[in-house]
Formats: sequence, structure tokens, C-alpha cells
Amino acid sequence: MTEDLIKKRDIYFPSYFGGNDNLITLLNTATQILCDWFSKAENYGPLPFDENFNFILPEEEGNSAEVLFTEIESLLKSSFNPVHPGSLAHLDPPPLIFSILGDLIAAGLNNNLLAYELSPSITLLEDSLCKWFAMKIGFDDSSGGIAASGGTLSNLNALIAARHNAGLGSDPNSVLLVSEDAHSSLVKCIRIMGLDKKNLIKIKTDNNGRMNIIDLRRTLDKCSKENKKIFAIVATFGTTVRGAIDPIKDISEICKERNIWLHIDGSIGGIFAITSIPIEGLNNINKANSITINPQKIIGITKTSSLLLVANMRTLVNTFSTGLPYISSKENILNRGEIGIQGSRPAEVIKLWLGFRFLGINGIEDILKTSINRKEFFIHNICKNKFEIYSGPLHIVSFLPKGLNPKDSDIWTQNKVNELMKHNFMLSRPKFKGKYFLRAVMGNYNTNESHISKLLNFLNN
Repeated sequence: MTEDLIKKRDIYFPSYFGGNDNLITLLNTATQILCDWFSKAENYGPLPFDENFNFILPEEEGNSAEVLFTEIESLLKSSFNPVHPGSLAHLDPPPLIFSILGDLIAAGLNNNLLAYELSPSITLLEDSLCKWFAMKIGFDDSSGGIAASGGTLSNLNALIAARHNAGLGSDPNSVLLVSEDAHSSLVKCIRIMGLDKKNLIKIKTDNNGRMNIIDLRRTLDKCSKENKKIFAIVATFGTTVRGAIDPIKDISEICKERNIWLHIDGSIGGIFAITSIPIEGLNNINKANSITINPQKIIGITKTSSLLLVANMRTLVNTFSTGLPYISSKENILNRGEIGIQGSRPAEVIKLWLGFRFLGINGIEDILKTSINRKEFFIHNICKNKFEIYSGPLHIVSFLPKGLNPKDSDIWTQNKVNELMKHNFMLSRPKFKGKYFLRAVMGNYNTNESHISKLLNFLNN
């Protein structure tokens, strides 16, 4: 091979010999640009998007590293910045630094979780880490799980397994029962599963935003009379607007009585189950058949990081296995593409593993506890006479001035969001019970009580 060809190839791909100096230079430059952006978050605010931001599409000839890094800097300056202490709108905390490194290693490895032969060490790592999670929440030795690119896919994996386990296939009479405050991803799941919106039955909630057990029993009896076949009940461990937790103990007992699959959407609050933090409603989570947990939503594992944990791994194998005839198998090792919807998958589990190895259980509990403390500080100091407040045991709080009608709630929240953004506080405005509310998610580790006090000054006065 000529020297020119070697140099040309080294521009495009890592070299299997030599020092990969070009890649090292690129990584160092990219790291500096990214860290500068983090450090200057206060200058740009949480959401500095410039509507005049312009990106250039690919051209006939490739561009130099210098040009591309200039464009990267421009991109960063117009991006949402989760490290800013005023970033309190959504379940998107700052990225954990070792998780950033995990993303880099996963990209560099470019291994494929489709099969063991394409990702030998990562296959074993994901299997072991999912088993560790499952055991931590109280499942037994037959348990395990699989990572997926987001909570929607984890929920979909679980519900397809539940329907398959019930032997319902594409039965048009099969139905799914969820809380009226359950996540919108479940609507997507029903559509993808080839079912109609009438197959998604919503159960009323009580005054605390929890699934109403009386209405659940009434609905179950009604379904039985109408010959509807229930393949799963979904309990929510942390609703989106107020962080409410459904009564899992009562729901699990009903599911056991009637032999119904219990899935817990713990995308928001499920991570608390691996700690000793006392959270109301956490008991009996191990009675579920499956549970979704999203460490990306509060711990700061970089996106995407979602796990589906199941009480019995055979349910995933029985549901999704195809035989993968074009892939070699190894005895007693599952090809991970055979236990979920996704085939090819990156080694996302590395960032979760590194993040948790770095934090340890004590570090995880610190992040979770401080999130709860920030929420409690906010609720304690907001003007109770002025606002109606909706919150649960977790780190989410929604609020609205008392007495506003739906139209006025729309106007007030939009004006207040715009006003707060001018002061570098970013809150969201979800629609809840027919009105718009402001919502603060207190999972930002960079936010302290002085920031919250400043925010409250704008709200209370």
C-alpha cells in the first residue's frame, strides 16, 4: 500500500496500526469545544436558540476539520443546555461525565448488540447489568432484562410480551388498562400493536393522581361482561405532570387474582427501587411481571438509556426469538437481538455501567435525594394562597394560580414561560385536567436553593 493511500485512509477511519494521531487531535479539539460550551452556560441561558441559525448540508467535496469545528460551535450555541441551573422544564438533567465517556467508548467500539459474536463482552455486560437491576428491585433468579432506545420502546417490548403471553396475538378484543394520567407512549404502543384506541381503556385517578382501585375493579368486571380480553394492566411509577405513583400493592393483588400481566411504567421513578430511599408506594414493585426504568431521566445517563426488566426472561425469548439463521450462536448465551424489538443496537449499556460504577449506590442516592429536597424546598416556599399545586412523592411539581379558567390558564402560562426565559429559567407548560400548568422538574444537580429562591421571587411577586 502506498504512503498516500495510507494517509488517505487514516483521514476516514481509525488505523489498526500506529498512534491514530489524527483521531486524537480531533477528539481533543471536540472535547475542548464541548467543555467550553458547558462552562459558558450562564452566558447563553438554558435555551438560546437563534431562529437565524443556519446549517450547511453536505456538498460535493468534503470539508476541512477547521470548517466543521466552526459549525459544531455554532450548533452548540443554539442548543438546549441541560447543565444550566435554570433548566427545569423537563426530565433532562445534566449528563453524567462518565456517561459521556461511555458514549465515546460505545461509538469507538461500534459493536452490535444484535448478537454475541458481534459484541461478546457487551452482550455479557448487558445481561449481567440487567440481572443486577432485576435482583435489586426484588425479582428472583429467573429474571433479567434488555436495554432499549427509550422508554417507549421498553414499554412496547413489555406489552407485546404480555399479549403474546396471554395468547391473544392480534385478537381485536384484547385490551390494555392504564391510568388516565399514564404516559402518552402507551397510545403509540397500542397503534403499533395494530389495535384501536378503544382497546386502550383508561382508569380514573383519585385526588392524589393515583389509579382509582374502585374504578379499576368496576372496569375489570365490565370488560369481563363484554368479553374483552385484558392482556395487561399498566401501573405508573411517576406520572409526567405531578410524579404520582399508582397503588402498586393493590393493583398487583388484583392482577394475581385475575391472572393478568402487570407492567409498571417506572420511566420516571423506577430508579428509586434500587435504593433504600423511602418513597411512598414503592412496596410490592417486585410483584410486577415487567417494569420500565429510564436512568436518563434523573441520574444523567446520556440518552438514550432505558431498561425493560422482566420477572421471567423466558417471556422475552418466547415472544421475540426468530432463530437468527444468519448468525452463529453460542450455547447458553442469548443473542440480545432475539429478546426485543430492536435488532441492531449500539453498546449503550456501557454508559450506564460506567455511570453506576462511578457513582455507586451512595452516589445514586445522593442525586435522587437532592432532587426530592429541591422539590420540597420549592413547595415549602411557593405562595400557597396564590397557587394550586400538584405534586407526588417524586421530584416533579406543577402549579397554576387559583381560579383561572382554561383560556386564562393558556394565556398566563405562556406569558409566564416567556417572562421566566428572559431571566434564564426554563419551565414547561403541560396540559392537565383541561388547563395549562407550569411544571418544574427538580432533577438538575446544578440547581441549588439560591436559584430556586430567585425563581420563586418571580412567581410569588
